[in-house]
Amino acid sequence: MDWRLTLVFIVIAPLIGVIVGVVGKRLSRLSNTVQNTVGDLTQVTGEMINGFKVMRSFGGEDYEKERFETVSKKNLQQNMKIVVTSAANTPLIQLIIAIAIGLLIFIALSFMEIKEPASFVAYMTAVAGILPSMRKLGEVAPTILKGVAAADSVFSLLDTEAEKDTGSYQVARTKGNVTFKDVVFSYPEQTDPALRKINLQIKSGEVVALVGKSGSGKSTLVSLLNRFYDVSDGEIYIDEVPLTEFQLSNLREQIALVNQQVTLFNDTVARNIAYGSLQTRTLDEIKAAADAAHATEFITQLPNGFDTLIGESGARLSGGQRQRLAIARAILKDAPILILDEATSALDNESERYIQDAMEKVMEGRTTLVVAHRLSTIEKADRILVMERGEIVEQGKHEELLERNGFYARLYSNDFNDPISEQH
Repeated sequence: MDWRLTLVFIVIAPLIGVIVGVVGKRLSRLSNTVQNTVGDLTQVTGEMINGFKVMRSFGGEDYEKERFETVSKKNLQQNMKIVVTSAANTPLIQLIIAIAIGLLIFIALSFMEIKEPASFVAYMTAVAGILPSMRKLGEVAPTILKGVAAADSVFSLLDTEAEKDTGSYQVARTKGNVTFKDVVFSYPEQTDPALRKINLQIKSGEVVALVGKSGSGKSTLVSLLNRFYDVSDGEIYIDEVPLTEFQLSNLREQIALVNQQVTLFNDTVARNIAYGSLQTRTLDEIKAAADAAHATEFITQLPNGFDTLIGESGARLSGGQRQRLAIARAILKDAPILILDEATSALDNESERYIQDAMEKVMEGRTTLVVAHRLSTIEKADRILVMERGEIVEQGKHEELLERNGFYARLYSNDFNDPISEQH
């Protein structure tokens, strides 16, 4: 309608753009901080609830309240900054627009001849029609930017690289021969390798125990078999087939794992034993596995036996009972390769003797890797590997290693003398 007047209005567009951009960056940064503080708040709350026994035993109520109040205040402060920034954004934009309209009217009345007042009124009405949209731009920008900040965490998770499952090789049941060839492994963001040039051959049916100080690489070594991590260098073979050529699900069917941190689900005893791909197993097979793990005795004393719900993470069971269910699950899987990572650490001496008998039967005909917990298993192993700083520094039978008077002998004298003397 009038390009000269419109030029006046267009001049303020870059200024509004700068304000929206600055406010947008600030809101984006604040929204990301709020997302982190919400995560901290959730973490503190979860730790406080799940660790209530430790908290009360050590008088940590006041400390936990202080932690909760600290993260809550931080979350409040960041949210208030968002509110203040959003509240200032819209009025500031409206003020700039109002100044532009006032300038426009001043120029029109002072320097331009208005021949048709009706046209000028029509022009000003059109300009006024833009104002609600401009105001909404200031209001909607904070909401959009908060949503974008929240979406960033979702997209970062979606962009995380999935497990590499490029292999196609499948086999009903492997023989259980395992070979480590020049295996090197480093955890992400760590320069010092957790494993250094591991060369190892394990024959089918052999029981191999891994011993060493904490952090020597024992659990890391057995975790590589399941491909929870991929090697940084070298290769691992099962029956002379590289792990990377196995279809991932088929590879894990060949391995049964029992570790120290037992994972159970808020379901029945039977479904926790027959978990995942084992769901098709019959109740008789489940009971047989429980018998072998010496778990039937306490299961029959539960209110509904094998149909008893055990609570979140097996909260209604003791540590030893949870460990026995995990062992029963491994027995039911009947895999050719068995990994016992501190498998009986939560058992008392009497329970361990029962489990040890069961384990000896389970180990028959299976390749077994045992991360050492107590010497009763280690002494009977076909071979003992002593690890130090990610390397195998000694290997051999129990008696041979003691005679060498090396790393194993020192571990034996430091850690194992008392348990052995009690057993003998």
